Amino acid sequence: MPDPQGFLRYERQLPKRRPVPVRIQDWSEVYPPADDELIREQATRCMDCGIPFCHHGCPLGNRIPDWNDLVRTGQWQFAIEQLHATNNFPEFTGRLCPAPCEAACVLAIAGGQSVTIKQVEVEIINRAFDLGYVTPQPAPEPSGRSVAVVGSGPAGLAAAQQLARAGHAVTVYERDDEPGGLLRYGIPDFKLEKRHIDRRLTQLRAEGVGLVTGCAVGVDLTVEELRQRHDAVILAAGALAGRDMPDTPGRRLAGVHLAMEHLVPPNRVVAGKQDSVDIDAAGKHVIIIGGGDTAADCLGVAHRQGAASVTQLDLYPLPPRERDESRDPWPCWPWILREYPAHEEGGERVFAVAVQEFVGQERVRAIRIAEVTVVKRDGRRQVTVVPGTERELPADLVLLAIGFEGTEEGPLLDQLGLARNPRGGMDCGPDWQTAVPGVFVAGDMHRGASLIVWAIAEGRAAAAAVHTYLGGDGVLPTPVDPAAVPLTAP
Repeated sequence: MPDPQGFLRYERQLPKRRPVPVRIQDWSEVYPPADDELIREQATRCMDCGIPFCHHGCPLGNRIPDWNDLVRTGQWQFAIEQLHATNNFPEFTGRLCPAPCEAACVLAIAGGQSVTIKQVEVEIINRAFDLGYVTPQPAPEPSGRSVAVVGSGPAGLAAAQQLARAGHAVTVYERDDEPGGLLRYGIPDFKLEKRHIDRRLTQLRAEGVGLVTGCAVGVDLTVEELRQRHDAVILAAGALAGRDMPDTPGRRLAGVHLAMEHLVPPNRVVAGKQDSVDIDAAGKHVIIIGGGDTAADCLGVAHRQGAASVTQLDLYPLPPRERDESRDPWPCWPWILREYPAHEEGGERVFAVAVQEFVGQERVRAIRIAEVTVVKRDGRRQVTVVPGTERELPADLVLLAIGFEGTEEGPLLDQLGLARNPRGGMDCGPDWQTAVPGVFVAGDMHRGASLIVWAIAEGRAAAAAVHTYLGGDGVLPTPVDPAAVPLTAP
């Protein structure tokens, strides 16, 4: 029985972040560990609603009220069991997910303060590792069937773990030199220290998952060879084709880069894989084009590299700070101003502007922007420049963080005879199987760039489908129907 007055006795409160002057000097995570008293108070705010609308926002179907009440009563081992029942990697989601569950919390009605679900989640898994509750769960006996997983991001690793625990021999193929996908080299350490990936990989290896790195399927290993080795294949290679601005004058000037070109090298430096970076914000006037997570990552990296100034440009107008019920009624995901820890570290945000030109000779020295209005007609975005609003901003380094166009084209898809759909993703049937028998798809490669919770949910669902395809007894959990997956989710 939950505390029916917990939300009245305790206000919403998050642990204090590390001080800005301290944290921008290193790459350690922004949030220090929270103490037990704070987390138990926050978990006590959960009312265990008769209809828990937090489930509406969570693609994984996390048992949020259950593990909140277990935290309230100090039962950490039972809490992690409930959390792991639906989520393979809460240490990733608790740090990286934007928490649509909190937007759907009943306490968030009419501008109220939701339960700190995401923070409680991450503290459960932190304590589970510290107390030794996270142990390998190898299958009792092998099935004799083999599965290949192409890509080692959250979708691929979730699928691999589910299938290995069902007794299948699973091998994950990763083209980078370390597993993890964008978790490894795309997410800065101040958001996700890589030790969290490494200790989870230790568990996967102990459960029998094989991890092959430095292997690009379609190049280093042909699809034919892959299919000869395995009974089924799951494609989980992500959606890494960055969206560009090829028609904007001056795009090819030196100093204008896609966001991932800036984000990956610092991660490799922190990991000791290389000594320096080619794209360095130190002493530069940096312009970041884009208003989402990737743009905020670029902002945090630029601060730590010692940028002279950082300006972040957003095509859309300044969002409201609170939910507009007429536009986004609860429990829907609201369009509001989202501020990341990187924003309190410095920089300026400019809304409702678009780049007209990258200015310079051989290297960019400025950008010319103009104010714009944006409307949608028949589902298509129409951008109109406001006359007389053009101006220049100094720019020594410009980073394009305007999203991704879908999965990358190349030998992998060519050899399978598959093509991207208009969204840049890969189509599949209700059983997560592509047009090629025995080849399945999950995560961003299927739905396009999206949330980490969707990646894990789809990885688990594809694993259940593969298990059925291979004649496995029983049903693996979380059999999400791809036809029911909203591709416009936050």
